[in-house]
Amino acid sequence: MTAARAELESLLRARKLDVTLTSSAASQPAGGGAGGTDERVAPTGSPDLDLPLGGGLRRGHLSEVIGARSSGGLSLFLTMAAAATARGEVVALVDTHDRFDPASADAAGVDLSRLLWVRESGNADRAVKALNLVLQAGGFGLVALDLADLRGPALRQFPHTTWLRLARIAEGSQTVALLLAAEHVARSPGGVSILLERQGTAAAVAWAGTTARSRRLSGLTIRPRIVSARAGIDMVPGRGIRTSAG
Repeated sequence: MTAARAELESLLRARKLDVTLTSSAASQPAGGGAGGTDERVAPTGSPDLDLPLGGGLRRGHLSEVIGARSSGGLSLFLTMAAAATARGEVVALVDTHDRFDPASADAAGVDLSRLLWVRESGNADRAVKALNLVLQAGGFGLVALDLADLRGPALRQFPHTTWLRLARIAEGSQTVALLLAAEHVARSPGGVSILLERQGTAAAVAWAGTTARSRRLSGLTIRPRIVSARAGIDMVPGRGIRTSAG
């Protein structure tokens, strides 16, 4: 895995598909955690989400998390990444607009030594090409592409065949391929779309700080709606997932 990861980083740099590539020493490939389990479903780390998902996201498929900015999409990814690294898996994030905060990831429980962070400066085309290379390299439990800051035509510039190709690369692997976006992009037949919706009550918004000057948003409670190729499945009524604004 060390040689394969070094080769991947060399390819990314040679093709100039990153601004800054940040990673630590390579770890075990996906499924190489305690017991060497080879499960086809990867738990997300949120029991309330895993229940309607049937245990988690399916490996070898492309799924997506859809939500407006500050709706909790990146926080949900951090939950998934923390669960994956805790299982001994390696995670990759292609960060299109260089928004990722390692300190928040560390606070969420992500083992940063098992994270490959590919940083871009807003060039979505290069970010998609980087995702292609990472998926082809294999050995990752979770690979995500953050497109949350792209809107409208900028997001729809890619033909549907782009996502079909990425889904085919992930097919049959132990990798969960994930898109983070503000609107629907694509999912494979075995993947799901997780739509993030704010709870409708004021109690869903949590604040920190004891004075007006220190008051800040600390988190939101969101109610995900899970959509698969076969059916739309709502979360258990009245329940939601708490995300941190950290």
